[in-house]
Amino acid sequence: MILPLFIAFLVLFVVLPLVGLALWTLVSTVIVGLFFGALARLVVPGSQPIGALATILSGLIGSILGGFIGHQIGVGHLATVLLEIGVAAVAVTAFSASQARRLGPTGRRREIR
Repeated sequence: MILPLFIAFLVLFVVLPLVGLALWTLVSTVIVGLFFGALARLVVPGSQPIGALATILSGLIGSILGGFIGHQIGVGHLATVLLEIGVAAVAVTAFSASQARRLGPTGRRREIR
């Protein structure tokens, strides 16, 4: 009788809060990443030959990666946010540069032979 009660309390008071904290961290990073994708496009100088969806997705990926690195290093909340912005800007720049090479100087798709 006591063992099932102990397991239920362990799950209720230890496992669920840890899972909830991890899930909340992931959800907040995704929401912030969507915003940072747009912000990263403003930070990157020049025009980017990618659309809004590609900007948001690359910013989201960069923000998640930057948040993960910040949490693993343990640099604090503000430094993690700045790291998310920086990695998102690098991701937008990298994806934009790869698209610019594919499009060529005219802005049209070129044939890859």
